[in-house]
Amino acid sequence: MVTKLPRSAWLIAAGIILTAMTLRAAVTVVPPLISTINHDLPLDATTIGILGMLPTAAFALFGFLTPYVIRWASLERLIVGSILVGIVGQIARVLAPNTPLFLIFTVVAFGGLGAGNVLLPPLVKKYFPTRIGLMTALYVTVMSIGTALPAQLAVPIADAANWQVSLATWAGLSVVALMPWLGALVAAPRTTPEPASAAAAPAAAPGSPELVVHQSAAKAAPAKMNLWRSPTAWGLTLMFGCTSLNTYSLFAWLPEVLFEAGLDRAKAGSMLALFALLGLPLSLLIPVLATRMRNPFPLVVFTLACFVAGYLGLMLSPANGTWLWVSLAGLGPGTFPLALLLINHRTRTQIGTGALSGFGQGIGYAFACTGPLFFGLLHQWTGSWTAPFLFLFATLVLLGIGAFIICRPRMLEDDFEPVPARG
Repeated sequence: MVTKLPRSAWLIAAGIILTAMTLRAAVTVVPPLISTINHDLPLDATTIGILGMLPTAAFALFGFLTPYVIRWASLERLIVGSILVGIVGQIARVLAPNTPLFLIFTVVAFGGLGAGNVLLPPLVKKYFPTRIGLMTALYVTVMSIGTALPAQLAVPIADAANWQVSLATWAGLSVVALMPWLGALVAAPRTTPEPASAAAAPAAAPGSPELVVHQSAAKAAPAKMNLWRSPTAWGLTLMFGCTSLNTYSLFAWLPEVLFEAGLDRAKAGSMLALFALLGLPLSLLIPVLATRMRNPFPLVVFTLACFVAGYLGLMLSPANGTWLWVSLAGLGPGTFPLALLLINHRTRTQIGTGALSGFGQGIGYAFACTGPLFFGLLHQWTGSWTAPFLFLFATLVLLGIGAFIICRPRMLEDDFEPVPARG
């Protein structure tokens, strides 16, 4: 039997989905316009590398701090604040008169996005505990659309107007995403949102994977959880961090790799859009499939194989079969929606979800921010793209190790259970 969602939950669902649409737009709109922006604001190779680091660095800092802020503010108020910060940063950076201010306001914009990254999983768990797989699939799919569209439209909008308009356009999308949350806050004093509770969930069949997720939901969170000593937390961190490192390295450098191989600026931007868009089918499929699996590690093996095949093609023959290599590499980040799903599926409580989301995304993005910089530096030092891609291959090994750990059907809270005394 499927429980009917209350009206307030539909408002929250709209807020989650629209917010997800904004979480990458401010990032992927920049790389296709680097050469254009460079006419007004100098962007050398080092600055491009730093610019490539900024999303993950900001996501790390604000993601790691967000779980602490959750203690004194509601999730709904925090998501409103994060969207507002993102809007301010996106508008201010296009008005920046020099490169340092452009970078500073870019950090502000990405900071708002980073807080949103951490807040969405606990919001899903709070309002849709019996529909985690479906909601995760929907919002990660929309996130993929919001990643691909700016990359595809950046150059046409800039050609029609200028690069400032091209960048500022996506702040308007954030304004739209803000509306449902403001509506929810206004309605809260009159009608408190009534999330679909776990108590209303249908009973899981014996042996069902859903049983692993929900059977102990009534247990309270441990009094103290030191995630630095949790294998589960570190497994998610490696999986999330290495996925993001690979993804943002390509966001920052794929257009340059293809431009040097002979593609023109618009075609290179289209290939970046293709790379981002390929996350769509896996964003829909992987959360739904993983929800039905006790251990979803076989899905990780598939995505790793796609990463490897795509990288080999881009490294050895980037100008021939480009669409195939980019498509294969674009299927690799299928581990991203799986990691987001596992934040909820490997925790029993909302507190555990917020803690794991902040730790995994905070530390993971901190590690990931080194990717675009090292990728660029290795190219600068060696004069080729071979060393940068070998660096990415090494991180895929770490990704596989982390995924093997977090995919095991074990809850975060289990890492802090008292060890029974031996009698």
